[in-house]
Amino acid sequence: MKNIAFIVIALIAFILATATYTVDERETAIKFRFKEIVETDIKPGLHFKMPFVNTIEKFSTLVLTLDAQPDRFLTSEKKDVKVDFFVKWKIANVRTFYNALGGDLTRAQNRLESIIKDGLRNEFSTRTIQEAVSGERGEIMTALRSKAASAVEQLGIKIIDARVSQIDFTESISDSVYERMRSERQRVAQDFRSRGQAEGEKIRAVADREAIIIEADAYRDAEKIRGEGDAKSAEVYASAYKSNAEFYDFYRSLSAYRKSLGNGGGDIMVLEPDAEFFRHFKGKTLTPAVTVPSTF
Repeated sequence: MKNIAFIVIALIAFILATATYTVDERETAIKFRFKEIVETDIKPGLHFKMPFVNTIEKFSTLVLTLDAQPDRFLTSEKKDVKVDFFVKWKIANVRTFYNALGGDLTRAQNRLESIIKDGLRNEFSTRTIQEAVSGERGEIMTALRSKAASAVEQLGIKIIDARVSQIDFTESISDSVYERMRSERQRVAQDFRSRGQAEGEKIRAVADREAIIIEADAYRDAEKIRGEGDAKSAEVYASAYKSNAEFYDFYRSLSAYRKSLGNGGGDIMVLEPDAEFFRHFKGKTLTPAVTVPSTF
């Protein structure tokens, strides 16, 4: 009797174990009857099934990530770019997902990657490198998500987000792009230099003109002052000459003697003794301090 009771208890436990199943909050499930779908989108919790008749397949309801390997795409200029992208997706319709892909996540990832790459290929083929890199990356992904939505819907998949994480150039393209950027920077720098030189020439011309005007004004003022000084000097000389003409004549003669006879340069003057130059020596006795050459 104990053995029979033990067998009965074991049989009941086995039936309960095979007749019940649980679905996690992060999952959904499909119930099959001999491989035929009889129920989908089973909610989380404890559920019952017919042992040996029903089977259960569980699928994640979390947002999954497709991080694809970088691939090359041709731009409208027939130049290669290497694009790295990722996609956030989830199972939206578990029945369609199972019918289309057999519930295989790997197949789903591969199909999704193929659809996204086809969309990127079409988008990049209508744009130049400059457009794809500089300002239209958001437009590319918006158009890609819109076009891919209908394709992935047939797989029971919903795209949450798709982004291009990096766009690289091949080595030859990189060299040409860098050379173009370098040429552009050089052109801009040369434009700044040219405008700076033109502005510098303008400033120098203005400064030279102002310098000439200042020098001319200064020369004019100097000549005016010099003329006024000369006029004043002549007026003083004339006044002095008028006040004592004989003394002034004597003074001028002494200055002439000092410059002619007192320089000690060894020059020789040939003059007659009664020349007008020596009029102040006539009838005078020379002092020992003044030596007159013998050849006059």
